[in-house]
Amino acid sequence: MAKKVKADASRQPFQYPLRRQFQEPDWRRLPGYKDVEAAQWESALWQRQHSVKNVQELKGVFGAALDDSMASDIIADQKEKATMSLLIPPQMLNCMDEKNLRNDPVRRYMIPMISDRHEQWPNHPRASRDSLHESEMWATEGLTHRYPTKVLAEMISTCPQYCGHCTRMDLVGNSVPQVEKHKFIQQPKQRWADMLEYLRKTPMVRDVVVSGGDIANVPIEQLESFLMSLMDIPNIRDIRLASKGLQGLPQHFLQDSVLGALERIAKRARHRGIDIAVHTHINHANQVTPLVGKAVRKILEMGFRDVRNQGVLLRGVNATPKDLLELCFMLLDHAKIMPYYFYMADMIPNSEHWRLSVAEGMKLQHDIMGFLPGFATPRLTVDVPYVGKRWIHQAADYDRVKGISYWTKAYRTGIESDDEEALTRRYEYLDPVYTLPKEGQDYWCKQHKAAVA
Repeated sequence: MAKKVKADASRQPFQYPLRRQFQEPDWRRLPGYKDVEAAQWESALWQRQHSVKNVQELKGVFGAALDDSMASDIIADQKEKATMSLLIPPQMLNCMDEKNLRNDPVRRYMIPMISDRHEQWPNHPRASRDSLHESEMWATEGLTHRYPTKVLAEMISTCPQYCGHCTRMDLVGNSVPQVEKHKFIQQPKQRWADMLEYLRKTPMVRDVVVSGGDIANVPIEQLESFLMSLMDIPNIRDIRLASKGLQGLPQHFLQDSVLGALERIAKRARHRGIDIAVHTHINHANQVTPLVGKAVRKILEMGFRDVRNQGVLLRGVNATPKDLLELCFMLLDHAKIMPYYFYMADMIPNSEHWRLSVAEGMKLQHDIMGFLPGFATPRLTVDVPYVGKRWIHQAADYDRVKGISYWTKAYRTGIESDDEEALTRRYEYLDPVYTLPKEGQDYWCKQHKAAVA
């Protein structure tokens, strides 16, 4: 007699199948887009030309849904706290719920309000502009050599959209009252040539992340030329193209000129035996729409190995098991994007309200296990200064009172060749102060006062 097995989905902490639909929100519901035809909406040029850059343009899109108090809240944030200027394509705005805009998860990280920021602890006392010290590890301008066999090539310092929590806020985007952005000194073609020359002379490097900014802002002819030259270097075996624009501006990747270039790039990669993939950055299930899925399918059909998602854990956006699992299933089931990493938000200025503690991250990793296939269960990752990414349970030690976790590594970064202690040192990562017990908060209050003094 067969054993009776009960699989009552209603008794599971997370419900699957998902109830949400995979559909493009009707942009015509928004006052600013009520007369926009499908051909316009699906045009990359139209999307770029109508990207919102200020609160007045936001009000033009949302109308009465963006009331005066919210508008004032955004303006105050731009003047006093924001590290990124506003730049938001219509595609991204269309993912927001205009009926509850103040609490919308996509709005929370794309259009910060000053009331979102933590009143007592907007900053961690040790927050810094380049929190991961990437520019210190530049082998050539824009080429970060942190890991032994991998490099990051920052081709450009602009994006189709600017996220409020951007870890490269030191360099990327327009200057804002709080941050005068650094600029590349060299002209782009010289920077890119220097990157390629360094890689030719450094055979231990096999893996290149081509990023920025965002590759969607690199003219496609120039991106193709760079990648073709990169694939001619014998030691290169893996290339990852990083673009949040795949979600924020999928129309870019559906243009004939871009598709043609990507097809030639994929063909060269196959010929050279190089694995090439696209990495995108999607933080909420509301952002997974059919246009995104259409662009991804085109890329996969050309022979790209994978399209993977590297999101960021953000309080109020995706920091619950339900939000994270729903996003992962939308990515996997509908858009054919592989959930890959979710990074703890980096310790840049005015970012504390988004950040989670390591303890919260550990619990979140625990709570999402067992629902997704193992190969599609994202790793929650801590990007430790002077170390790099570490899975959240890899901490060597953790002082939960002071919120200091300690991490080790088995390699030297590009600036530690003569550092005898690089492989034995314990490197620190710091929790948001407001998540700590009173004793820990008192400790950091004293640290802050001493630093100010």
